[in-house]
Amino acid sequence: MLSGTRLSGLPQEESSLYAFDAAWVLCHCGPLAGADEAGRGALAGPLVAAAVVLGEAEISGINDSKLLRPALRERIFGALLRQAEAVSVVAYPAWWIDRHGVGLANREALIRVLSSLKAQAGCGLADGNLALGPEVQSLPKADARSAAVAAASVVAKVLRDDAMRALSEQGPCRVHRLSYAGVGA
Repeated sequence: MLSGTRLSGLPQEESSLYAFDAAWVLCHCGPLAGADEAGRGALAGPLVAAAVVLGEAEISGINDSKLLRPALRERIFGALLRQAEAVSVVAYPAWWIDRHGVGLANREALIRVLSSLKAQAGCGLADGNLALGPEVQSLPKADARSAAVAAASVVAKVLRDDAMRALSEQGPCRVHRLSYAGVGA
């Protein structure tokens, strides 16, 4: 399928995400594993990275998680867990981020989730601009261009939001990134 070709039954925005993936796979070895993270700039909690290899079924409403209302993200998350070929998740806690830095946590988390899907994917695409190895390409704003990367952004965001809700009753505590300005003593 050529980039820009509209898939039947899907809104224009959504069909372009699937068209992007189809075009990507034509130029690379498929299937495509998309990867993204949530929590990079947060003052507390984990950084969560996810990678997804989509199945044959198209998931209605898929988009960059930042552009979706929470209820729609949750619905898409459930559909992804039922229909994706493979999903991988890695989380780095606040203490690890304080000790090693958020940049390293982000890079290592993305490498790990994509590495765990090597048997299911022929190529990897991550949101951002990090060098993640010879078998993975990074592309800024990929979460708004690729259905697989958008799926990973939804998984990472929903799981991180769930973790933060569970921690919301606590004040500054061990899950806060104490090395960040405004949080530490």
